[in-house]
Amino acid sequence: MLEEIYIIDCESDLVMLLREKFKEEKRYRFRNINPSRLDIALKNIPDLIIINEGSINTDVIEICKTIRGNEDNSITPVLVVTNKKDEKGILEIMKNNIEYVISAKSSNEYIYYIIKNITRLMSVNRTVSPLTALPGNLQIQTELKKRLLNKEQFQVLYLDLDNFKAYNDVYGFLKGDEIIKLTARIITKNIHTLDDSNVFVGHIGGDDFVAIIDNTTNYDEICQNIIAEFDKEILRYYNEEDVRRGYIEVLNRKGVAEEFPLTSISIGVVVADEKRFSNILEIGEVGAQVKHLAKSTMGSSYAIDRREEIY
Repeated sequence: MLEEIYIIDCESDLVMLLREKFKEEKRYRFRNINPSRLDIALKNIPDLIIINEGSINTDVIEICKTIRGNEDNSITPVLVVTNKKDEKGILEIMKNNIEYVISAKSSNEYIYYIIKNITRLMSVNRTVSPLTALPGNLQIQTELKKRLLNKEQFQVLYLDLDNFKAYNDVYGFLKGDEIIKLTARIITKNIHTLDDSNVFVGHIGGDDFVAIIDNTTNYDEICQNIIAEFDKEILRYYNEEDVRRGYIEVLNRKGVAEEFPLTSISIGVVVADEKRFSNILEIGEVGAQVKHLAKSTMGSSYAIDRREEIY
């Protein structure tokens, strides 16, 4: 994946140095940006911003504030190359939510590896859902593998929404995104308020979520609480007419109106005892089966799988 890196600089020495240093690594692209054109440049949302403080004619703090005040670049990592030697001056820069500050006297090798390490971390962070900020598939798989390797006993909740596509068709994807974020908040709230700190919530993608809890946790209570809160809060995302009717109407490809119930949530619970599963694929297969069972019930519901039996 291409890494677009902007160098805020009134000169071109640093950008030329970095282009030479990274000439064998084609995924890096460096652009020199004059501070006067910063607002225009931020519209492109670069992967990394480097401010060369020693060669700009604008106060570095003001530039930092402009970047962090730009909603689209609020999480873009920023590296400041500074001539400041005193800690007070460096701290003033970092107070503006600037992650990295290095000395202008740093060697070319040092700057090279700083950029490499920042972009490596960014690559890892891309696996986090941009919509919910929850860990994605890579972290979910890692978490499950870790617990299997440690021979832990745990429970996995597979959660997704029912009739969500119909909602998107009527209310639009932006409103649908708000329901995804609502779902993430409800799951996270109910999981992270447990006394057990060894919990995990992940976002597989779309309207699919995963939660991992300790085997001593009362999953019945957790599922019931999530369902109760979801069924209450989801009504705020429908107009009064749809809430009153209890369904929405969607035109199919033939132009005929079809009725769909209001969006609900289904939860499949897999109890992973110490010797039950040998890999995460087996957990996923059972999870898909038990969630399908939950979805066969009208409205929000949950189903539990224990060993060979489904309840």
